[in-house]
Amino acid sequence: MASSERARFPDISSSAWEHPADRAALNALRRIPGFDIVLRKLVGMFGEKSIRLTFKANAVRVSDKQYPWIHERLLEVCSTFDLDEPPELYVSQSPLVNAGAVGLNSPFIVLNSSTIEILDRDQVEAVIAHEIGHIMSGHAVYRTMLFILLRFALTRYPLAGVAVRPILYGLLEWNRKAELSCDRAGVLAVQDPEIMMGALMRIAGGSRGEALNLDEFIAQSDEYRGDSDVLGGVYKLMAALGATHPFAVVRVAELREWVDGGDYQRILDGDYRTNTDDTEMPYTDDLGDAAGGYAATVRKLADDVSDKIGHVTTRIADGWRTQSGTNDIDVKDDSD
Repeated sequence: MASSERARFPDISSSAWEHPADRAALNALRRIPGFDIVLRKLVGMFGEKSIRLTFKANAVRVSDKQYPWIHERLLEVCSTFDLDEPPELYVSQSPLVNAGAVGLNSPFIVLNSSTIEILDRDQVEAVIAHEIGHIMSGHAVYRTMLFILLRFALTRYPLAGVAVRPILYGLLEWNRKAELSCDRAGVLAVQDPEIMMGALMRIAGGSRGEALNLDEFIAQSDEYRGDSDVLGGVYKLMAALGATHPFAVVRVAELREWVDGGDYQRILDGDYRTNTDDTEMPYTDDLGDAAGGYAATVRKLADDVSDKIGHVTTRIADGWRTQSGTNDIDVKDDSD
């Protein structure tokens, strides 16, 4: 759809597109006494400066002179979502088709180079909008924590990984729900559900120059979601454990349910929550139970590692210094 024909969403709140399971999981994490502070202090050991330096040193920053078409798409998404200050965006060399939004005070986006090779330009714009959705929803600090734990705690320090693994699993569970929210943001930006679903299909198994059939992938998604066999459910759970993202076929099915349910069209028509709407978000009883379950589980996990976290953070920070080749690590206190 031409940019001039797209709907704009003045002062839109990220809650307009957030998946209920995402809100339940994140609210539960935030309500655990001390949990949010522990996360921020751990991430703060590395500092905004050090995290950003890693990408500045080994990636290309997008601008009107570097990847100008990506820069143009970034500005288009920000205009659609009424975002005044576009985040920095980098392209990093990687064979993995992926993207991410990381950072603390000033989150930024990283697109892996394979993403812009495998996806077409409209699909890349949908991915950028997905990452903008993460930033607007306040996900970046938690995703940065997840990035650090995955990169250092489990791969470089197996013993430290044992200590932080419970927190890691809690973050992974929430992150999979957060992906469902931001797929919706991707659809709202490009305003064509098939573009976002096509991007998910190509992320799942696309290759350069190969034509894929979205209808076939949607049928595959229906087949997966329709498998109610108990043993099949166990295998699905086992496969999802430890994954950073939900399966692509599940994400496609979730998008179709959201679009078919009318919420997508309602937002296009201008009926959405704004940043000035201070009314309570409605939560059903089952979502309350879900949030309680998340809270009880992660509270126990946090208790199990509370006496080890100081030692673990020191070891991970030492690893970051070695990896980044600098001792200039800012320690920030973001607990206020």
